[in-house]
Amino acid sequence: MARPIKCRRVEFLPKTTSFIPLGKEGSKSKAINLKVEELEAMRLKDIEGLTQQECADEMGISRQTFQNIIDSGRKKVAQALVEGRGINIKGGNYVFTHCRLKCKSCNEIYEANFIRDKNTCPNCHSHKIVCKNKGAKCKKLCIK
Repeated sequence: MARPIKCRRVEFLPKTTSFIPLGKEGSKSKAINLKVEELEAMRLKDIEGLTQQECADEMGISRQTFQNIIDSGRKKVAQALVEGRGINIKGGNYVFTHCRLKCKSCNEIYEANFIRDKNTCPNCHSHKIVCKNKGAKCKKLCIK
């Protein structure tokens, strides 16, 4: 039996999730689906300039898994460019690591990385923090 896929930590969700080549606006059926974690892998490596190990650590996966994810994402982007196909960014196995938090001491509302920064207010350094995501406490929820 295969091992279950581990959730990949993602710090960035794009506002624009569909790209269509000019002149092909009606051709959504042949668009390539790029997973959210594939985009995150390319962002960390190609834009942030992190090493493979640093990228893997940020995403909470092994270096080999990171390599597999980035290879898959780059292949899909190259295929879309060469074949003139659109790209839809959606799906995958990931957990978004940012939360909207509120400090009860100074009433500061801010967005922070769930893994690194959820325990201390950046304004007053208080530990009296509550989640503002629909009134619930922050939870790591794997999106599939």
